[in-house]
Amino acid sequence: MRLIQNMSTIQEYGPAEYTSNNRVIKIAVIGGSAVGKTALVVRFLTRRFIGDYERNAGTLYSRQVQVDREQLALQVQDTPGVQISGPGLSCNDLLNRSIQWADAIVLVYSITDYKSYELISHLHQHVCRVHPESRVPVIIVGNKADLLHAKQVEPHHGLQLANILGCTFYEVSASENYNDVYNAFHVLCKEISKQQMSSNVEKRKTSIMPRPKSPNMLDLRRRFKQALSAKVRTATSV
Repeated sequence: MRLIQNMSTIQEYGPAEYTSNNRVIKIAVIGGSAVGKTALVVRFLTRRFIGDYERNAGTLYSRQVQVDREQLALQVQDTPGVQISGPGLSCNDLLNRSIQWADAIVLVYSITDYKSYELISHLHQHVCRVHPESRVPVIIVGNKADLLHAKQVEPHHGLQLANILGCTFYEVSASENYNDVYNAFHVLCKEISKQQMSSNVEKRKTSIMPRPKSPNMLDLRRRFKQALSAKVRTATSV
Protein backbone atom coordinates (compact mmCIF):
# COMPACT_ATOMS: atom_id res chain seq x y z
CA MET A 1 0.00 0.00 0.00
CA ARG A 2 1.18 3.50 -0.71
CA LEU A 3 0.04 6.77 0.84
CA ILE A 4 -0.09 9.18 -2.07
CA GLN A 5 -0.73 12.59 -0.59
CA ASN A 6 -3.06 14.86 1.35
CA MET A 7 -6.64 15.24 0.13
CA SER A 8 -6.12 18.94 -0.61
CA THR A 9 -3.98 17.95 -3.62
CA ILE A 10 -5.89 15.01 -5.07
CA GLN A 11 -4.44 13.77 -8.34
CA GLU A 12 -6.60 12.29 -11.06
CA TYR A 13 -4.22 9.31 -11.23
CA GLY A 14 -1.60 7.84 -8.95
CA PRO A 15 2.07 7.03 -9.61
CA ALA A 16 3.03 5.78 -13.05
CA GLU A 17 3.55 2.19 -11.93
CA TYR A 18 -0.09 2.00 -10.89
CA THR A 19 -1.58 3.36 -14.11
CA SER A 20 0.71 2.36 -16.96
CA ASN A 21 -1.24 -0.81 -17.74
CA ASN A 22 -4.10 -0.81 -15.23
CA ARG A 23 -7.52 0.74 -15.05
CA VAL A 24 -8.02 3.00 -12.05
CA ILE A 25 -10.85 2.65 -9.51
CA LYS A 26 -11.48 5.61 -7.19
CA ILE A 27 -13.51 5.32 -3.96
CA ALA A 28 -14.32 8.05 -1.42
CA VAL A 29 -15.15 7.05 2.17
CA ILE A 30 -17.46 9.53 3.92
CA GLY A 31 -19.18 9.73 7.30
CA GLY A 32 -19.37 11.43 10.65
CA SER A 33 -16.49 11.88 13.08
CA ALA A 34 -15.09 8.84 14.95
CA VAL A 35 -17.15 6.26 13.04
CA GLY A 36 -14.03 4.32 12.00
CA LYS A 37 -13.54 5.41 8.38
CA THR A 38 -9.75 5.25 8.52
CA ALA A 39 -9.84 1.93 10.37
CA LEU A 40 -12.06 0.46 7.66
CA VAL A 41 -9.80 1.64 4.83
CA VAL A 42 -6.58 0.45 6.48
CA ARG A 43 -8.18 -2.86 7.44
CA PHE A 44 -9.25 -3.48 3.83
CA LEU A 45 -5.95 -2.50 2.27
CA THR A 46 -3.52 -4.05 4.79
CA ARG A 47 -5.59 -6.62 6.79
CA ARG A 48 -4.36 -4.83 9.94
CA PHE A 49 -6.43 -3.07 12.58
CA ILE A 50 -4.96 -0.05 14.31
CA GLY A 51 -6.99 1.19 17.26
CA ASP A 52 -5.80 4.80 17.46
CA TYR A 53 -5.37 7.30 14.65
CA GLU A 54 -4.42 10.92 14.48
CA ARG A 55 -7.18 13.33 13.53
CA ASN A 56 -8.26 12.55 9.98
CA ALA A 57 -6.88 15.18 7.61
CA GLY A 58 -7.91 13.25 4.50
CA THR A 59 -5.42 10.84 2.98
CA LEU A 60 -5.40 9.19 -0.41
CA TYR A 61 -4.36 5.53 -0.29
CA SER A 62 -3.31 3.56 -3.34
CA ARG A 63 -2.58 -0.09 -4.06
CA GLN A 64 -3.14 -2.73 -6.72
CA VAL A 65 -6.03 -5.16 -6.37
CA GLN A 66 -7.26 -8.07 -8.45
CA VAL A 67 -10.90 -8.09 -9.55
CA ASP A 68 -12.17 -10.92 -11.76
CA ARG A 69 -8.59 -11.87 -12.64
CA GLU A 70 -7.75 -8.33 -13.77
CA GLN A 71 -5.16 -6.21 -12.00
CA LEU A 72 -6.61 -2.79 -11.15
CA ALA A 73 -5.15 0.34 -9.56
CA LEU A 74 -7.31 1.18 -6.53
CA GLN A 75 -7.35 4.62 -4.92
CA VAL A 76 -9.30 5.13 -1.69
CA GLN A 77 -9.89 8.66 -0.42
CA ASP A 78 -10.31 8.89 3.34
CA THR A 79 -12.15 12.09 4.36
CA PRO A 80 -12.55 14.14 7.56
CA GLY A 81 -15.70 13.65 9.61
CA VAL A 82 -18.81 15.54 8.52
CA GLN A 83 -21.08 17.38 10.94
CA ILE A 84 -24.58 18.78 10.67
CA SER A 85 -24.36 22.55 10.97
CA GLY A 86 -27.70 24.33 11.41
CA PRO A 87 -30.09 23.39 8.60
CA GLY A 88 -27.47 21.59 6.49
CA LEU A 89 -24.16 19.78 6.42
CA SER A 90 -20.76 21.31 7.07
CA CYS A 91 -19.28 20.10 3.79
CA ASN A 92 -16.18 21.97 2.64
CA ASP A 93 -14.65 22.17 -0.82
CA LEU A 94 -12.24 19.32 -0.07
CA LEU A 95 -15.10 16.93 0.63
CA ASN A 96 -17.04 18.08 -2.42
CA ARG A 97 -13.99 17.53 -4.64
CA SER A 98 -13.60 14.04 -3.21
CA ILE A 99 -17.23 13.22 -4.09
CA GLN A 100 -16.84 14.58 -7.63
CA TRP A 101 -13.55 12.72 -8.08
CA ALA A 102 -14.79 9.30 -6.94
CA ASP A 103 -16.18 6.44 -9.03
CA ALA A 104 -18.08 5.18 -5.96
CA ILE A 105 -18.95 6.31 -2.44
CA VAL A 106 -18.86 4.45 0.90
CA LEU A 107 -21.09 6.05 3.55
CA VAL A 108 -20.07 4.98 7.07
CA TYR A 109 -21.81 5.25 10.43
CA SER A 110 -21.12 3.70 13.82
CA ILE A 111 -23.72 1.42 15.42
CA THR A 112 -22.76 3.07 18.74
CA ASP A 113 -23.68 6.57 17.52
CA TYR A 114 -27.27 7.14 16.41
CA LYS A 115 -26.50 10.66 15.19
CA SER A 116 -23.93 9.27 12.75
CA TYR A 117 -26.67 6.97 11.44
CA GLU A 118 -29.09 9.90 11.00
CA LEU A 119 -26.36 11.70 9.07
CA ILE A 120 -26.29 9.05 6.32
CA SER A 121 -29.49 10.15 4.54
CA HIS A 122 -28.22 13.76 4.46
CA LEU A 123 -24.88 12.63 3.07
CA HIS A 124 -26.60 10.54 0.41
CA GLN A 125 -28.65 13.54 -0.72
CA HIS A 126 -25.50 15.64 -0.83
CA VAL A 127 -23.67 13.03 -2.93
CA CYS A 128 -26.56 12.96 -5.41
CA ARG A 129 -26.40 16.76 -5.72
CA VAL A 130 -22.63 17.07 -6.02
CA HIS A 131 -21.57 14.04 -8.05
CA PRO A 132 -21.74 14.55 -11.83
CA GLU A 133 -23.01 11.00 -12.43
CA SER A 134 -26.48 10.16 -11.10
CA ARG A 135 -25.69 6.42 -11.25
CA VAL A 136 -22.62 6.54 -8.98
CA PRO A 137 -22.57 3.36 -6.82
CA VAL A 138 -23.10 4.06 -3.12
CA ILE A 139 -22.92 1.55 -0.26
CA ILE A 140 -23.75 2.03 3.42
CA VAL A 141 -21.51 0.49 6.08
CA GLY A 142 -22.46 0.22 9.75
CA ASN A 143 -19.15 -0.10 11.61
CA LYS A 144 -18.20 -1.27 15.14
CA ALA A 145 -20.57 -4.25 15.08
CA ASP A 146 -18.50 -5.84 17.86
CA LEU A 147 -19.50 -3.17 20.42
CA LEU A 148 -22.83 -4.77 21.32
CA HIS A 149 -22.85 -3.27 24.82
CA ALA A 150 -22.92 0.25 23.33
CA LYS A 151 -25.23 -0.43 20.37
CA GLN A 152 -27.65 2.37 19.42
CA VAL A 153 -28.49 1.26 15.87
CA GLU A 154 -29.93 -2.17 15.10
CA PRO A 155 -28.98 -4.00 11.86
CA HIS A 156 -32.52 -3.75 10.49
CA HIS A 157 -32.36 0.05 10.80
CA GLY A 158 -29.33 0.14 8.50
CA LEU A 159 -30.94 -2.29 6.07
CA GLN A 160 -34.18 -0.31 6.01
CA LEU A 161 -32.34 2.94 5.28
CA ALA A 162 -30.29 1.29 2.53
CA ASN A 163 -33.46 -0.04 0.89
CA ILE A 164 -35.04 3.43 0.96
CA LEU A 165 -31.94 5.03 -0.59
CA GLY A 166 -31.37 2.22 -3.09
CA CYS A 167 -28.00 1.21 -1.65
CA THR A 168 -26.32 -2.01 -0.54
CA PHE A 169 -25.87 -2.36 3.23
CA TYR A 170 -23.12 -4.02 5.27
CA GLU A 171 -22.69 -4.20 9.04
CA VAL A 172 -19.06 -4.89 9.89
CA SER A 173 -16.45 -4.76 12.62
CA ALA A 174 -13.18 -3.27 11.41
CA SER A 175 -11.48 -4.43 14.61
CA GLU A 176 -12.60 -8.07 14.61
CA ASN A 177 -13.61 -9.25 11.13
CA TYR A 178 -11.44 -8.59 8.10
CA ASN A 179 -13.53 -10.78 5.78
CA ASP A 180 -16.69 -8.67 6.12
CA VAL A 181 -14.75 -5.45 5.47
CA TYR A 182 -12.99 -7.02 2.49
CA ASN A 183 -16.25 -8.30 1.04
CA ALA A 184 -17.93 -4.87 1.18
CA PHE A 185 -15.10 -3.13 -0.66
CA HIS A 186 -14.42 -6.00 -3.07
CA VAL A 187 -18.05 -6.22 -4.23
CA LEU A 188 -18.03 -2.45 -4.77
CA CYS A 189 -14.81 -2.70 -6.82
CA LYS A 190 -16.42 -5.36 -9.01
CA GLU A 191 -19.46 -3.13 -9.60
CA ILE A 192 -17.27 -0.17 -10.57
CA SER A 193 -15.17 -2.36 -12.86
CA LYS A 194 -18.26 -3.62 -14.70
CA GLN A 195 -19.57 -0.06 -15.11
CA GLN A 196 -16.23 1.10 -16.51
CA MET A 197 -16.07 -1.77 -18.98
CA SER A 198 -19.64 -1.13 -20.16
CA SER A 199 -18.89 2.58 -20.53
CA ASN A 200 -15.74 1.84 -22.56
CA VAL A 201 -17.69 -0.46 -24.89
CA GLU A 202 -20.30 2.26 -25.47
CA LYS A 203 -17.61 4.84 -26.18
CA ARG A 204 -15.96 2.55 -28.72
CA LYS A 205 -19.31 1.95 -30.44
CA THR A 206 -20.06 5.66 -30.75
CA SER A 207 -16.52 6.45 -31.94
CA ILE A 208 -16.70 4.03 -34.90
CA MET A 209 -18.08 5.72 -38.02
CA PRO A 210 -20.59 3.61 -39.93
CA ARG A 211 -19.07 2.18 -43.09
CA PRO A 212 -20.73 3.50 -46.26
CA LYS A 213 -22.71 0.91 -48.14
CA SER A 214 -21.17 -0.44 -51.31
CA PRO A 215 -23.06 0.66 -54.43
CA ASN A 216 -25.33 -1.96 -55.94
CA MET A 217 -23.95 -2.55 -59.45
CA LEU A 218 -27.22 -3.92 -60.80
CA ASP A 219 -29.02 -0.85 -59.52
CA LEU A 220 -26.42 1.43 -61.14
CA ARG A 221 -26.77 -0.36 -64.51
CA ARG A 222 -30.57 -0.07 -64.34
CA ARG A 223 -30.35 3.67 -63.65
CA PHE A 224 -27.81 4.11 -66.48
CA LYS A 225 -30.10 2.34 -68.96
CA GLN A 226 -33.05 4.49 -67.83
CA ALA A 227 -31.00 7.64 -68.39
CA LEU A 228 -29.99 6.50 -71.92
CA SER A 229 -33.60 5.59 -72.80
CA ALA A 230 -34.75 9.02 -71.67
CA LYS A 231 -32.17 10.70 -73.94
CA VAL A 232 -33.26 8.53 -76.92
CA ARG A 233 -36.93 9.40 -76.42
CA THR A 234 -36.07 13.07 -76.19
CA ALA A 235 -34.03 12.97 -79.40
CA THR A 236 -36.80 11.07 -81.29
CA SER A 237 -39.53 13.49 -80.31
CA VAL A 238 -37.47 16.37 -81.53
